[in-house]
Amino acid sequence: MLRKRLLALLGLLVIASMTLVACGGTDVPAAPSVETVEVIVTEVVEVEREAFTTPHPILSDLKVRQALAYCTNKSDLLKSVYPLISDEARAGLVMDTFIPKSHWAYAGDENVTIYSYDPDKGRALLDEAGWTLAEGADFRTNADGDELSLKFTTTSATFRQTWAAIWEQQMAECGVRIVRLHAPASWWFGDTTGLARRDYELGAFAWVGQADPGGQTLYACDQIPLPTNGWEGQNGMGWCNEAASTNIKLANNTLVQDERIAAYTVVQQEFTKDVPSIPLFNRTETFATAADLTGFAPTPGQEYYNYNVQEWARPGQDTIILGFTQEPASLFTLVEDAFVANIAYQIIRPAQEWHLNYEFTNSPITKELPTLENGGTTNNDVEVSEGTKVVDVNGDVVELAPGVTVKNAAGEEVEFTGGTVTMKQLVSRFEIADGVTWEDGTPVSSADLELGYKIACDPESGATSFITCDKTANVEFLTDAVGYVQTWVPGVQDPLYFVPVWPIYPNHQLGDVPAAEWATNPLVAETPLSYGPYKLVEWVKGEKMVFVANEHWVGGAPATPNFVIQFVTPESAESLLLGGEVDILASESLAGLTQALVDAEAAGTIKTYTEAGGTWEHIDIQMFIR
Repeated sequence: MLRKRLLALLGLLVIASMTLVACGGTDVPAAPSVETVEVIVTEVVEVEREAFTTPHPILSDLKVRQALAYCTNKSDLLKSVYPLISDEARAGLVMDTFIPKSHWAYAGDENVTIYSYDPDKGRALLDEAGWTLAEGADFRTNADGDELSLKFTTTSATFRQTWAAIWEQQMAECGVRIVRLHAPASWWFGDTTGLARRDYELGAFAWVGQADPGGQTLYACDQIPLPTNGWEGQNGMGWCNEAASTNIKLANNTLVQDERIAAYTVVQQEFTKDVPSIPLFNRTETFATAADLTGFAPTPGQEYYNYNVQEWARPGQDTIILGFTQEPASLFTLVEDAFVANIAYQIIRPAQEWHLNYEFTNSPITKELPTLENGGTTNNDVEVSEGTKVVDVNGDVVELAPGVTVKNAAGEEVEFTGGTVTMKQLVSRFEIADGVTWEDGTPVSSADLELGYKIACDPESGATSFITCDKTANVEFLTDAVGYVQTWVPGVQDPLYFVPVWPIYPNHQLGDVPAAEWATNPLVAETPLSYGPYKLVEWVKGEKMVFVANEHWVGGAPATPNFVIQFVTPESAESLLLGGEVDILASESLAGLTQALVDAEAAGTIKTYTEAGGTWEHIDIQMFIR
């Protein structure tokens, strides 16, 4: 439909809202560009059309996208922000798809297209795409004389300014002009600006990898944000590959891991073939320990590096000292979720599952995780009718009523019109390992798990999220073993259904304490009873937390009988390690690898660890314009 309107504007003051940041050195914001523009009264004819349906004149060309990938030297980008890590460590950080190489869902190098740094191949692809470099020119042009120039947007963080400047140079070496725009994070990640409105040509930011890869909102065709769908979805690239879209949905809608791996393999194959985004590298997590410390093994995918604290030892030492630059506010981790609080909590109450290299397995305090494959979980067909609590297609817990859309047992989206509909319902049996015992000698019981369920789902406890509680249809606590049977609301089809659900709290000690008093009760917040390898015997606020071996630990005596968390200042942490006053500094206390740490390792005083963190950098490519 055509509409005509008359625009009568006398004058317009235009102020640039984004500033191009100079490469390298100290950041000096450029002065705002102010221009007064006189607009002549004219008649404008507007043609309504759907936004983002026009292919990008440059980036819609696969050869150009492949060329950008070949012209990217990821190792040099890493070197710019992590100059002190080894070549081996650097190679382990490079990303080739949206899934880390150590992840269970990674397709394998042989199943994806890997764009190793090859600027000659990149230049040849640009030539084939019609972007040639004239004699004496620095940047390529097409047959119409248009320059190959692309706007690159990211945040103003020093980290990104550093590697972005190097990437700009790499692109220039292939004849591509990059115009860098470093925007405030509030604009770049805003609800109605930046990424949310696809306001970029090339856009860099980070995703946080998870044990479950997810990805449906990122790579499915129906997750492309548009004005017409209210900007729903995160596929801002506009990438629609039917095979990838079908398989990313399959990967997120089957509970069988082999089927998920096969589906993710197809998505990664298509992703690397089409290059809608250039994965760059994982950010690092840095650890440093005394050179002779054994057993310390931080591992990608495992959230808490002290999962095996009972194995840490130094020859001839009866105490291990871990330095913290931040003190926990409380050990009631249902409310206090700070990382340091969880690290301290793991020493006395280990997690019920591990995910080393993103592979889920039971920890020493639990029996085998209940999967469909081992029979510990069943996915039953159940008939539901009006008024039944279910999960709808949006993942929301609702009462079934006419007009509600759900997935039936066949995986089809159906609108409920009355009567009954058959849906899937997950039921899992979780069991605690034999012999798990509290530090006072009381065996851990099903009543302790029942108390965990009660407190986690009681708003009076201070808990702030009740999603798991809302999605629970029933919990039956076992009498023939220590554990419970978890029955989910019909429609819950969480790929992580096998992960233990409820915390363990000592019912014999806290069973009569009202939920409203838990957050302030010292037995909860300051001296929690232990079922782990160590028990907390002293907490000197502002100074240290002292742990000793728990003689009732199901795993036997820890390798070191005493453990101390010492609170240190960020300024003194490194010198205390180098001076031998603390044995370990971990990622929450180290800003990164420094020259002093490198020199100390070379001298044999300490050992450093650089591991791939969960956060990874990438450059998304906008394939359509407004």
